[in-house]
Amino acid sequence: MNPDGIENGIVLTDEQKRRRRARSVAIALALGALVLLFYVVTIVKLGPGVLQRPM
Repeated sequence: MNPDGIENGIVLTDEQKRRRRARSVAIALALGALVLLFYVVTIVKLGPGVLQRPM
């Protein structure tokens, strides 16, 4: 804040905030899908023998 009590900086409109939120959700979903894809590919590459290992 400056001495007048007015906060400096960028103030986003409601539309910009909505778009930022939508973009963040889309990035989170894409990242989650990528993690799930890597997990599935890893399990497939290990094969069914990984479940029949001796304890």
